[in-house]
Amino acid sequence: MKSISAKLAILAVALSSVSCASGPNAQTGAVLGGLGGAAVGGIIGHQSGRGLEGAAIGGALGAVGGNAVGNAQDQRNYQQQQYYRPQPRPYYGY
Repeated sequence: MKSISAKLAILAVALSSVSCASGPNAQTGAVLGGLGGAAVGGIIGHQSGRGLEGAAIGGALGAVGGNAVGNAQDQRNYQQQQYYRPQPRPYYGY
């Protein structure tokens, strides 16, 4: 029982950190990373007889990783948008 509560605590911390970045790529990355991580974790966990635990842990880690990658892409897009923003033309009062 002690190990289950520790795993749930780790899962809660991982899932709460996912919502920190909320750009469109971060959200998409979290969803896709969670699905991919759950699939891989389920396959690996099935080999040891604990498929559900493996899927849960893999999903949480995949969501955190996908969110981090998506957030980095959002930050890069924002910086490029700021750099390439066209400057307003001066108004001469014509």
